[in-house]
Amino acid sequence: MANLKLNHIYKVYPNGVKAVNDFCMDIEDKEFIVFVGPSGCGKSTTLRMIAGLEEITAGELRIDDMVVNDVEPKDRDIAMVFQNYALYPHMTVYENMAFGLRLRHLPKEEIDRKVREAAHILGITEYLDRKPKAMSGGQRQRVALGRAIVRNPKVMLLDEPLSNLDAKLRTAMRSEISKLHHKLQTTFIYVTHDQVEAMTMGTRIVVMKDGFVQQIDTPRNLYRFPGNKFVAGFIGTPQMNFFNGTLTQHGNKVTVEFDNTDVKLDAPIEIFHKADRSYLDGTKPVILGIRAEHISTNPEQYPYRAKCRVSHVEELGTDCQVYADFNLNSEDVIGESPTRVIIKAPAGSYYSVDSVIQVSLDLTQLHFFDAETETTIAPRIPQEVVTQAIVNGSKLDALNAQIELPEAIRPENGEYSMYVPTSAVRLDGSIDAKVLEEEDVNGQRLVHLQAGNTVLFAIVDKNVQLGKTTKIDIDLKQIRLERDGEVVVQPLNLNNVLVGTISKHKVKVEKEVDGKTKKVTELAFSFDICGASFDCPKELAMRLINGGGQNIFGKNLEFRFTPYQVHVGDVGLEGTVDACSDYGKEKFAQCVVGDKKVNVLVNGEVGETVRLNLDVEALEIHETDRAIRLA
Repeated sequence: MANLKLNHIYKVYPNGVKAVNDFCMDIEDKEFIVFVGPSGCGKSTTLRMIAGLEEITAGELRIDDMVVNDVEPKDRDIAMVFQNYALYPHMTVYENMAFGLRLRHLPKEEIDRKVREAAHILGITEYLDRKPKAMSGGQRQRVALGRAIVRNPKVMLLDEPLSNLDAKLRTAMRSEISKLHHKLQTTFIYVTHDQVEAMTMGTRIVVMKDGFVQQIDTPRNLYRFPGNKFVAGFIGTPQMNFFNGTLTQHGNKVTVEFDNTDVKLDAPIEIFHKADRSYLDGTKPVILGIRAEHISTNPEQYPYRAKCRVSHVEELGTDCQVYADFNLNSEDVIGESPTRVIIKAPAGSYYSVDSVIQVSLDLTQLHFFDAETETTIAPRIPQEVVTQAIVNGSKLDALNAQIELPEAIRPENGEYSMYVPTSAVRLDGSIDAKVLEEEDVNGQRLVHLQAGNTVLFAIVDKNVQLGKTTKIDIDLKQIRLERDGEVVVQPLNLNNVLVGTISKHKVKVEKEVDGKTKKVTELAFSFDICGASFDCPKELAMRLINGGGQNIFGKNLEFRFTPYQVHVGDVGLEGTVDACSDYGKEKFAQCVVGDKKVNVLVNGEVGETVRLNLDVEALEIHETDRAIRLA
């Protein structure tokens, strides 16, 4: 049994094509993980990198905390089931299943026991003397599974194993593989392009597109909380309905308007409590999504009603799918109409073509996406919340509290829009806030806090009591103040970037050889950044060489770090202090290093020039040529 860690995994081919981009995931022991996505999204390539059949361009793959990037496939203790079964046609089922064990020179009695145990689990004991050509597709699939499980591997990899089966057999085999996972209690990683397989089998699903991970979550959460339009449309049958539209807030209501239709609905602001408020001014285009089952042909089902013109009806036995259009005058082909809608209706429903019907919508299940990026504007953990604030001297009147402003924040007196990131809200402080709700978001405790008329969000690790008032604090270095659309106070930049290179050189070191201390020559590595040199640990250098190749030396690298990963010392980068920002509990110096500006956490006063020492092992290192992360 095993857990896996995929840390910033890339696959870049010699022609520059990136098949997999920055894949990061922790897979726990005994999980059933499904990689799903359209053809060419990188799911099988990722599986083959785990198996060792594809070389990892950059990143680190760990199985049970052991780095296996350079470990041969046969030594990784994994087993793989291929799409085409890959059975030996001249061998019997028994011989196919025993073949790998014989190569490992296991005793004959142990081989026989393992084969017969696996055959019993899979229900193919009576076929052990048959050859593959005398078996059905489903039986051959069981043999391929049996050949994998006799090895009792740490990890089972399955690459679209059901794609060659008919629909009925696929359904049966889905159930069989899920039962097998439960019996074996080992880690399964399964690749498919079929979202139904993914939803019914996986404990967690990785949705991929164009080499990028779109979202990793449980089947239920993917369905209910898609992170972008692609995930929303890919997961679920039929596909989610999408409409271009706008959202306009007026008081405690938000008007939801579908473009090119008469649909205009007023919904309570509570439905949009996690939405980015900048999208509620009616000027920013959004994509609105709602699933077929959240639209009812019963106009009394939900309080939000609209009319649509029926195109056709599909009877599916358990229910009907009504295809219609919210644009009552649309002349587009229904499949191409941007205002088309699919509605799930009760079985036996009948509607004549071109008839106009009234439907009702469950707007609590409405999804909102940015029209350009197609990412959700209402994530499960909101990035920030906007509230109104008044500056009066050194005081900030906001969140129903008087907040003392630090020296670093001294805007003119007046009214401002204050943007408060979720990461800036913490428990323990001086601001009163009522605990409205607590929810688990993939292991993180998100609490909803009402301070004055504003609902804030915070990730907490302490117990809070629902309905009770607690004390919170705001990290003021993270807030942003705007007036008339212009940013007046920027948050402190916590992302420093410097450019440099890695070099190698020979050094003499003393080592004990045959009981005597001798000087031997070894390779050493260093980072050369803006005229300063920093020792690079050999393990880190190997990661960079593995990802960038031997020609990594001399290439431009980006070194990224926070103000907390650099400190003022006696040696290091030479910097000129450009400004200091005092936030009360913390003080930061902005230093000019080369042609870059770097923020540094400092204690006390600093001179005009400083030396900056980097925490080398905490650096995030990127190769600029291919735009990939190496460490």
